[in-house]
Amino acid sequence: MKPLSISDAYVFTPAIHGDDRGLFFEWFRAGEFTEVVGHRFGLAQANCSVSGRGVLRGVHFAEVPVGQAKYVTCVAGSVLDVIVDLRVGSPTFGRWEMVALDDVTRRGIYLAEGLGHGFMATSEQATIVYLCSEPYAPGREHGVHPLDPELGIAWPDGLEPVLSPKDAVAPTLSEARSRGILPDYHRCREYYEKLRSS
Repeated sequence: MKPLSISDAYVFTPAIHGDDRGLFFEWFRAGEFTEVVGHRFGLAQANCSVSGRGVLRGVHFAEVPVGQAKYVTCVAGSVLDVIVDLRVGSPTFGRWEMVALDDVTRRGIYLAEGLGHGFMATSEQATIVYLCSEPYAPGREHGVHPLDPELGIAWPDGLEPVLSPKDAVAPTLSEARSRGILPDYHRCREYYEKLRSS
């Protein structure tokens, strides 16, 4: 696992073993995860999302504590996956990083609690699976508009974004901040330390 430019986010590129029968790879290794991140990944829920070309999901996040960390990979097709630092007070607040996930490189990404997550399907159909540290809790889940000019995420040209009704009316980053729904960086850091010490 290698760190991304946003703290508490990592990319994992597995070793792929192939022969005339097909291929094999380990897309998650608990020991390596714990060594790099500093705590175990507490699996509470596993999700699978199938999207058509141009479907844009996110940017989603959960309140911290407890938040929801995610470990994401694309098992069929391709997506552009985006991590957004939504933690107020973070040195990289408002910054985003994009990682191409696909069924060739088999990369995976991990994003800690408090970070925003979104992706756009770039193949005719794309299937992603992700492990979640906490179960989905509607009352604690929020979003920021993925097309917010202030964020300026460089989604690919030539693809018409297809958003859910909920994502289409999500607040901008500034609106979410003024409403007080964004995670606090220092509370997130305290929560990460609690995970490492438990």
